[in-house]
Amino acid sequence: MAAPTSIARSEHNLSSRDVDDDALKVIRRLQQNDFETYLVGGGVRDLLLGQRPKDFDLGTSAHPQQIKKLFRNCWIIGRRFRLAHIKFGEKTLEVATFRKKVPPETDTERATREAEQAARREAASRDDTKARRIIPRDNTFGTAEEDAFRRDFTINALFYDASTRSILDYVDGMRDIRHRTIRSIGDPNERFLEDPVRMLRAVVLAARLDLSIDPAVTAAIRRHRGEIVHSSPARLVEELYKIGRSGSCERIVRDLGDTGLLGHIAPELDRARSDALWRSLAALDRYRRRFDDSPPNLCNAVLLGTLVSSFTTFERPRRRAVREPLAQRPLEVSLGVLPVARRDVERLRQVFDLHARLTGEALSPRAKRTLTHRSAFADTLTWIEIHGDTPELAEQWRADANAGETADTSPQDGPRPRRRRRRRRRRGPRSGDGGGEPGTGGETPSDP
Repeated sequence: MAAPTSIARSEHNLSSRDVDDDALKVIRRLQQNDFETYLVGGGVRDLLLGQRPKDFDLGTSAHPQQIKKLFRNCWIIGRRFRLAHIKFGEKTLEVATFRKKVPPETDTERATREAEQAARREAASRDDTKARRIIPRDNTFGTAEEDAFRRDFTINALFYDASTRSILDYVDGMRDIRHRTIRSIGDPNERFLEDPVRMLRAVVLAARLDLSIDPAVTAAIRRHRGEIVHSSPARLVEELYKIGRSGSCERIVRDLGDTGLLGHIAPELDRARSDALWRSLAALDRYRRRFDDSPPNLCNAVLLGTLVSSFTTFERPRRRAVREPLAQRPLEVSLGVLPVARRDVERLRQVFDLHARLTGEALSPRAKRTLTHRSAFADTLTWIEIHGDTPELAEQWRADANAGETADTSPQDGPRPRRRRRRRRRRGPRSGDGGGEPGTGGETPSDP
């Protein structure tokens, strides 16, 4: 086992004061129980580059169940590889056990694994609990060194030891941090074939953090860019929305187009590269940079509309036209291999429709109140703030909505008279009467 390069506090700019307090508490408790634990991944990278991390992930030698015994606020997630999530209010810290890189399967290993899976499926009909066993191959724990070499790029493989305030470097990542370069751990051709999404992440990191890409990585991207279509479409959609929330969406999309990745991910978006698209993405970036973190109102529908508005139109149906049921309307948005969620498309359609109403002709007070109660009202105001010619219109509509809510909840003039509860009338014969038909008050009809 090779010893890592230990970089003392005097030789780097990462201060423990910039690390989340709860993350430091978790590190200390695990270390006090003799578990090797570090701050890992993007949190270390961003702090060294002078950026504010989005989250603080931890790596440890403790197994998930050992972590859970030490923290009551811990939940174990994942089926193939178990992760520990430790919750502090609305904040969640992810603690992962060190993993090692698993070499590709041989033909014999693959045949053995498939035979074991078939046996488990057969056993599932007799005992459901056996079918839920974790596959050992995908749940392989390792050491800190093995975990470092399993990662994609050198700048993502640095570990911060909070107890000594030093950085452990197994892959010469500090050199690439100082040179602001993205370099692959191992042969990039092999690493990109293992996981093609790494090509996308290299371009995103370079654009978001203003880094250069190692020529070997660039060459491997151009050689294997077509492999990106074999990635999970759900992962690609998630990455696309992360790009929209990054604050560097315009530059990232430009770079994806230049490397040829965009044409394989979303050819419609690649063909739509024009001034209209760049203006739309630049407006989104200006709005995102107004906040330290991505605002919660920046929903998928708004991000999707920003990407496709330059080449997709949503026609608002005429008022007197016979409208088809919502479920029967065709979906016009198409982005290559990306599965665009129907709910996002429909919400975007509602945003475009409501945007036309809010920015159109003068409305009566009653019509205004009705529009403010639409489900897409808040998303439409976000769209107006990002892409509208008059962003102050959004503040005016918010003021109108707040005034309407105040009027609805304000007390009426004078106290309301207390409503007297009506006593329920008893049915059937009254006491002392000689009986009679039900509902006649106990009276008996007289003889003629």
